[in-house]
Amino acid sequence: MADFVNLNEAIIQGSLQKVKELTQGMIDNKVDPVSIINEGLIPGMGVVGTRFKAGSMYVPEVMMSARAMSAGIELVKPLIADSDMPTAGTVVVGTIQGDLHDIGKNLVNMMLESSGFKVIDLGVDIKPEAFVKAVKEHKAQIIGMSALLTTTMLNMKATIEALKVEGLREQVKVIVGGAPVSKEFAEQIGADGYAPDAGTAADLCKRLLA
Repeated sequence: MADFVNLNEAIIQGSLQKVKELTQGMIDNKVDPVSIINEGLIPGMGVVGTRFKAGSMYVPEVMMSARAMSAGIELVKPLIADSDMPTAGTVVVGTIQGDLHDIGKNLVNMMLESSGFKVIDLGVDIKPEAFVKAVKEHKAQIIGMSALLTTTMLNMKATIEALKVEGLREQVKVIVGGAPVSKEFAEQIGADGYAPDAGTAADLCKRLLA
């Protein structure tokens, strides 16, 4: 019997070593690798996301949990064909052109990955054309853009316009976030959603693709 409960708990505690030991033990016992991810690794991170949103867990703890989960997934990945790897969808994420802040973006990436999304992280200072290229290349369903500077926020609108020009706007959802960004601003530029924090971003992506 696979010990999914203990694996969940090890993720919640952010215990990288324990997650590796438990995951490897399941692999050695021939537990279905997709089940290890779906029942052992992802649910634990789901609890972390809920606690983070509720304010009972903080960024450093979430990052420890996310690293532990990633270590488990890295062990399981070689046993799963790409076509069998469970995914909730593909999200292209980047900090907008002119902006170099990435702590919030990195946290969003972790929460998305822990919710089963495939994340394509473009990095920081990303031009509208680079977002467009990534959507085409990875057949992404969602773009997530972040900004921390009020002076760069309008580049979010420029990216949406670039998607329209390329005829891609109808097939990709756009979400935005970052300290100066608001729900009202998201609506003004024609984004599909706004997330004030990483946990909300993951929930928003699930809703948009439901």
